[in-house]
Order: sequence, then C-alpha cells, then structure tokens
Amino acid sequence: MKTVIQRVTEASVTINNKIVSKINTGLLILVGIENEDTTEDIDWLTKKIVNLRIFNDENDVMNKSLIDINGEAIVVSQFTLQASTKKGNRPSYIKAAKPEIAIPLYESFVKEFENKLGKPIGTGEFGADMKVSLLNDGPVTILIDSKLRE
Repeated sequence: MKTVIQRVTEASVTINNKIVSKINTGLLILVGIENEDTTEDIDWLTKKIVNLRIFNDENDVMNKSLIDINGEAIVVSQFTLQASTKKGNRPSYIKAAKPEIAIPLYESFVKEFENKLGKPIGTGEFGADMKVSLLNDGPVTILIDSKLRE
C-alpha cells in the first residue's frame, strides 16, 4: 500500500461539481492499493500517519502529530500510485488491485484511520472522476510504502 501524505491548510474533493469533502488544517492522504495488501498494512499505515510529527509546535519545529493538533483528514483512493514506469512511456497499473479487492481495503483503511484519529474523516468516492484541491502547507509531502517499513 502506497500513500502520499500532504500537510494542508485546506483541502477538498469535488465530484460532478459538488464538494463531497472539505477540511481545514490537517492531512490529505492519497492511497494506492495493490493485490498483496492486507489489514496488517492498513493497521501499520494508519498508526504511522496519525502519529507523524509533521505539524509545527510553539517553536515552529515539526514536532506535533495530527492527533496532537486535533487536525482533520481526507483519504482519497488513487490507483495511479501503483504505476510502474519501468518500460516505455505508458505507465502500467498491473500492480493496482482490482475493485473487488481494493474497495474493501480502502473502506477498512478509512474506518481504521477514523478509529485511530478518534473522529470522522472526509473521503473521495472510489472510482469516481474527482477534482482534488489543496493548499499544501510548507510544502510538506511525504511518501510511505507499507512494503518498505523495515
């Protein structure tokens, strides 16, 4: 499971010209799911992300987590994170999980993230054409791959 985590001062997801999720200070998290991903990946990633100390403390040092600042989050499924660009110029998405595998894992990720954060979060809509808007704060953008945790 691959994630792109962006610290934001605001973010939103729009589908068919309707805003379906909107947050202020917090994280916009893009999630790419592959066939080999499991609930173990979800547990590890959600714990890692809610506890990442990437928000500034009173001394302007990145020393606070999403939990510490009582921040908000949006989680968006993005199969293109599983792109392979080894051959040619057209990315291959062969590693991206098919919907029958990806949807339950995405839903589990959202539920587990909400449990660890202690409040509801925003989402996109799996498979929809989404317009994601954000104001990256910093900028702070972090990539985490659950297969590279050791």
